[in-house]
Amino acid sequence: MVEAAYDNFVIVVDDSELVSGLCGSRLGMPIEVMQFCRMYNFVRLQELFKEEGVDANLTLDCNGKRYVADYSNYIIDFYIKTPIRDYAAPGKEIASFEGVVDHGLFLDMPTVVIIAGKGEVSVKRK
Repeated sequence: MVEAAYDNFVIVVDDSELVSGLCGSRLGMPIEVMQFCRMYNFVRLQELFKEEGVDANLTLDCNGKRYVADYSNYIIDFYIKTPIRDYAAPGKEIASFEGVVDHGLFLDMPTVVIIAGKGEVSVKRK
C-alpha cells in the first residue's frame, strides 16, 4: 500500500460518488486476493454480507480474461446491494481474511478529499 507510506493522502472524486453508506453507489468495491485463495474468499465475503445481498465477480481485462494485478493477484469486484453505514468493522474483517492483499476501502487514510460538483469544488480535511 503505497498511500500508507505518506503523511498526506488526497482523494479526488466527483459528487456522484458520494454515498450514505458502504457500496451505496452500486459500483464494485475492489478486493485484491491471492490466486489460490480466490474461491475461499468468494465464499467468506458472500457469507459476511449475506443479509445485505452480494454479487462478486473476478475483474476481467479487455480480452475477457482474468485481470492479473501486481504479484499475480486477482481482483474481485464485490457488489453489496444494500448500503452499509458501519464500514469500519467489515473493512477490518475483510482485511483479516487469509489471502486478501488489500481492499478498496480507505479506512481513516485520506487527509484531504476534493469533491467536484456542478460548478463548484469543495475540500474536506481530516
